[in-house]
Amino acid sequence: MLCFRIFLNLAFCLIFFSIRCDAEPLTVWYTQPAQQWEETIPLGNGKIGMMPDGGIREETIVLNDITLWSGSPQDANNYEANNYLSQIRKLLREGKNDEAQKLVDAHFICRGPGSGGKQWGCFQTMGTLHLAYDYGEPATNEPIDYRRQLDLNDARSATAFSLAGTQYSREYFTSFGDDVGVIRLRADRSGKINVRITIDRPERATAQTVRNELQLMGQLDDGVDGQGMRFITRIQAKTTGGNIEVTENALIIRQADAAEIYLTTATDFNNVDYLTASAHTLSEAMHKTYDLQLQQHTTNYQKLFNRLDIRIGEPTTDGLPTDQRLARFAENADADPQMAALFFQFGRYLSISSTRVGLLPPNLQGLWANQIQTPWNGDYHLDVNVQMNHWHLGPANLSELDLPLVELVAKLVEPGTRTAKAYYAADGWVAHVITNIWGYTEPGESASWGVANAGSGWLCNNLWEHYAFTKDTAYLRRIYPVLKGSAQFYNSALMEDPKSGWLVTGPSVSPENAFYLPNGNHANVCMGPTIDNQITRELFTHVLTAAELFGIDPAFQDTLRNKLKHLAPSGRIGSDGRILEWLEEYKEVDSQHRHISHLYGVFPADLISPYKTPELAEAAKKSLNVRGDDGPSWAIAYKQIFWARLLDGNRAYKLFKQLLTLTRETHVNYGAGGGTYPSLFTAGPPMQIDGNFGGTAAIAEMLLQSHNGIIDLLPALPDAWKGSGEIRGLKARGNFTVDFEWKDGKVTHYHITSPNPTRVKVRVNGEINEIVSSVRS
Repeated sequence: MLCFRIFLNLAFCLIFFSIRCDAEPLTVWYTQPAQQWEETIPLGNGKIGMMPDGGIREETIVLNDITLWSGSPQDANNYEANNYLSQIRKLLREGKNDEAQKLVDAHFICRGPGSGGKQWGCFQTMGTLHLAYDYGEPATNEPIDYRRQLDLNDARSATAFSLAGTQYSREYFTSFGDDVGVIRLRADRSGKINVRITIDRPERATAQTVRNELQLMGQLDDGVDGQGMRFITRIQAKTTGGNIEVTENALIIRQADAAEIYLTTATDFNNVDYLTASAHTLSEAMHKTYDLQLQQHTTNYQKLFNRLDIRIGEPTTDGLPTDQRLARFAENADADPQMAALFFQFGRYLSISSTRVGLLPPNLQGLWANQIQTPWNGDYHLDVNVQMNHWHLGPANLSELDLPLVELVAKLVEPGTRTAKAYYAADGWVAHVITNIWGYTEPGESASWGVANAGSGWLCNNLWEHYAFTKDTAYLRRIYPVLKGSAQFYNSALMEDPKSGWLVTGPSVSPENAFYLPNGNHANVCMGPTIDNQITRELFTHVLTAAELFGIDPAFQDTLRNKLKHLAPSGRIGSDGRILEWLEEYKEVDSQHRHISHLYGVFPADLISPYKTPELAEAAKKSLNVRGDDGPSWAIAYKQIFWARLLDGNRAYKLFKQLLTLTRETHVNYGAGGGTYPSLFTAGPPMQIDGNFGGTAAIAEMLLQSHNGIIDLLPALPDAWKGSGEIRGLKARGNFTVDFEWKDGKVTHYHITSPNPTRVKVRVNGEINEIVSSVRS
């Protein structure tokens, strides 16, 4: 027994020390339990999400499953809508946009309540795991040396503290090995682990024990007969010493030296055998040792995470916990350039944790939600948000994480074909501004935002970017029909602007902005908003490139080449020097609107740049100056990307500092006031993960750009980051991997590799060199 205690104390001290190392640059940590959900630590393996709050006596761990949605498939198309198309377009040609909008609201939106209805559905929390600890001492005693942390290097969280002379530690991870959530409880004295384990959910679920297993089972509302998606969470435990008591709805661990809690989640989304499969998954995990489970988890996670290393400045945090570090960053960001590297790697961590090939792409909240009714249904918004969730994946060396979005888009083609016929009598397929896992492509329930038809074209940009970064021609051949179908829609649905003769979309909107008409009324519905013109031009060009590469569809190639000659320009400059947002020089209702859709040509497209189109680039800067720098977190991140693409590193850095403004606000926000929670999740508010991913993409754009046929190193390096830095594993379009270092704002070394030796142009310290890449091993 003495030997065992010596071993236990030694092992615990090693763990306790390992989670208290202040010098680790990729650790997010705190000195107190989370006071709100937005302060908890996000864990995930692309399917299961866990968010422990690190409570002392009562700990809550919010659980998620990426596939858990209410609602069901529906056909909300108005098949009479196309009968009104010519009348709507006539009114638009006559400048009677307000009258056209009334007609759209009456006949050209979805049938039924749309995203406000139960059949639309909602991404929901799986439930909450409760751990009630008994320390055998007065509850008034306070712990000392408390620390709660997340290590990005191994996707593992830990909590440690000392209470009444005993040191306690907890470790948590969502395994990339056996698809389970794992919690290990330890103490440096034997018999000190006493915990009651329960689970609940606010609605439509029942918790009970079956033999030695705690279960939470339920069925969500499908919006039709209430018999929607079924789900289960299974929980089992094992101990070293002590015993486990099973009650009707709890597992109770008493006087154990150590304990491990294993859980798995499952739904019947594309898995009718979810009950048997989840039981097998948990059984397999329970038969492995903790060390083996951890080793498999770490190995699989690091296959993705370890592809890229980044340092900006010197890795010093002065031993500050993350919430205090964020507060100090607002006061003196220049003193902590490594915060950008941490935020960048945190964005990569979130993508790895919330995305799994074969499942669903991250939604508005990624994988993590603590509510039944998540903000904006936790769905997929197609006018920037879901696209932004994926912008960083190519540069961040995580291209395969694009594939769940690719599959989601492919499943929109069939319903989108019906929608294209119903509303536009058009060929091909279309999706509007919102979608869900049930394949919704219809317009939204209000003309002011719901009739935007750029969603499908914008999604095709994401699909193309995966090819641009990987050069995977087999992939391009597979998704070519999706791209072609989208181009067929725009080709078929374009109308002629009577003033210019340009071919433009209509009816449409510039998401989600409004303008004043000469009669004083305001409207949203228009023809040819600038974003649509840019998307159409880009999409036609991409489809032509692919068709030429494969030597197919010559007639359609000719059609697209002809249409390209008649499309509206990528950008036009108004009398005030800004990029026009609409065909007409309307005055916007909100000059600082959160959406900046008319700059799509700057990013994610490459239609406007300081090198190719300097006058349009200057006009884009003026547009951004009028829009202002504030907004929800995703809008701030988008502006940071724009300024990086416009080669103004200091302005991009200003936006990054604004993005990292510490906040704890949770109200629904459509205007100014975004920021970052103590957990490093970004805030709209409320929590929206697109700000994290957009900010990650922006940092990548500041350090490397690879559009326009050239790799540009440090194109938008701010003064605050000039001191020194290095990065290994950043990706450039063309399937190039780039390593480089800099000092005093100048690149001192770079190395570019690719699968085969390839000639490539590189801009280094202002000079363009043409080199041959090395072969990547």
